[in-house]
This record gives sequence, C-alpha cells and structure tokens, in this order.
Amino acid sequence: MSPEPTPIVVADEQLADVKYDADGLVAAIVQDIDTRAVLMMAWMNAETLRMSLEQGRTVFWSRSRKEVWRKGDTSGDRQFIRSASYDCDGDTLLFEVEQEGKGACHTGAYSCFFRAFGTDATADG
Repeated sequence: MSPEPTPIVVADEQLADVKYDADGLVAAIVQDIDTRAVLMMAWMNAETLRMSLEQGRTVFWSRSRKEVWRKGDTSGDRQFIRSASYDCDGDTLLFEVEQEGKGACHTGAYSCFFRAFGTDATADG
C-alpha cells in the first residue's frame, strides 16, 4: 500500500523567514524519517516550497532544465513529507520523508550520498 501525502500547514510569516539566493533558490535536504539517512539535496524556489508543503510531496526546481519537478512522477520513487523545517539562518530547508520505491538517487541508489572520500572510487550505492 502506498503512503498518503500529508500537507503541512505553514504560516506566511514562516515562509517569509526563508532566505533565497540571488537566483531565488534555497537548498533543500531530504532525509528518510525511518533510517535517518540523508537521501538527497535539491533546490526549491518559493513556488515549489509552497507546493511541497501544500501537497505533502517533495517538489523541486531543476536548475539544468529550468522547470518544476515533483520527485517520483517519472521514476515512481516518490517522497511523502512527514516534517519540514528550516535552519537558524533560514537558508537551508530540511524535509523528513517517507521514501517510496528503490530510493532517491537518479542513479538508482537509495541515497545520492554513496560516494565517500578516501574509499574505492568505483564503489556505488
């Protein structure tokens, strides 16, 4: 059975605390709520942040394609938001998610962070 999206109610004052860079973007870290593994980092703008919170699923801004993308719409590896927060400076977001499918990385790995410094560079996720 597939997880259900859970919208997050947020005050406009909280959204106003988010600090975007010169391109109108903010870093968004995604962490698995069960394993605590950091799954990925992507970019959000004000629109995709609001969409994510309202829809209960992660929605990002693709810098390379210059378009909105909802994680898992093509791969099936969807992320259902269980909590959302922002750091003390307001310039980094953290989403705890229930990860569906094989994982978060476009390579097919569970996490995008499978390449460790100081280890065999050919090992993968």
